Amino acid sequence: MFTVAVIGASGLLGRAVMRELETRPGWRVVPTAYRRTDARTVALDIRDAEAVASFVGRVRPDAIVIAAAERRPDICERDPAAARALNVEAVRTVASAARACGAWVLSISTDYVFDGSAPPYRIDDEPAPLNAYGRSKLEGERALTETTGFGCVLRLPLLFGPIVDWSESAVTSLVPAIVASQAPDAPPAPMDAWATRYPTYTPDVAYVIRGMLERHAEGEAVCGIAQWSAQEPMTKFEIATRIARALRVPARLVPQAASMETTPRPRDCHLDSSRLDALGIGRRTPFDVAIAEVLDAAPVPVPAQSR
Repeated sequence: MFTVAVIGASGLLGRAVMRELETRPGWRVVPTAYRRTDARTVALDIRDAEAVASFVGRVRPDAIVIAAAERRPDICERDPAAARALNVEAVRTVASAARACGAWVLSISTDYVFDGSAPPYRIDDEPAPLNAYGRSKLEGERALTETTGFGCVLRLPLLFGPIVDWSESAVTSLVPAIVASQAPDAPPAPMDAWATRYPTYTPDVAYVIRGMLERHAEGEAVCGIAQWSAQEPMTKFEIATRIARALRVPARLVPQAASMETTPRPRDCHLDSSRLDALGIGRRTPFDVAIAEVLDAAPVPVPAQSR
């Protein structure tokens, strides 16, 4: 039986991966999480090398998907050592354990390994991260490739998908401000109109990951670096406008021509996805369709003043 371990299965991407893989007959899928565990999910701190080695040795997976990370740029900037422990050293630890049992490893990285000055970025373009988050993820890529030759880095852009709270994604985190802005006594909500993003739906990413795992199961593992991205460019102002339309909220939004972020961020890191496109395993749900699904299924209430 083909066995997949999903590290970080309780997170935004990890949950989507679990939902996708659980539809695949004949596979054994073993989820892990750091805090949010249940009867099925194995509690695992991937910063603990002994615990990782014990878990991998016990489960003997054919493949490991590392979906756990510190993905918040501002947090990484304030505590780069903590970010490095999770985004670099933990990746090295998992890759080492995987190598010992012959497992293929898929590690998730980011478009922030690039500086955003010359998109679109191919897999062989020279990285030049602007912030601590991007630097830690680039080091994590190198930790994987230095530790095992039987693995793949998958770079992804801004993600959104089914949530447990609005703050899980920089897309859905806009909802409270969008809704509040319609109140007569509230000021308009400023929204960044400087950086171009490519918001990508986590169920689509999970579909891609399933396709990569199926190729490995068939003896044709994808190794090295791969990238996947939606193709709809939009600023946060444009994202917020489309969310307001989906919510049927008369939001009052103000575009900001200069970056609103305190942590440096790249302006446009569009990822070239041609390697995976050529394998025919991709799927891209239109943003308006995907965000409507997310909003309709949200387990947390839309803040007051909405529909």
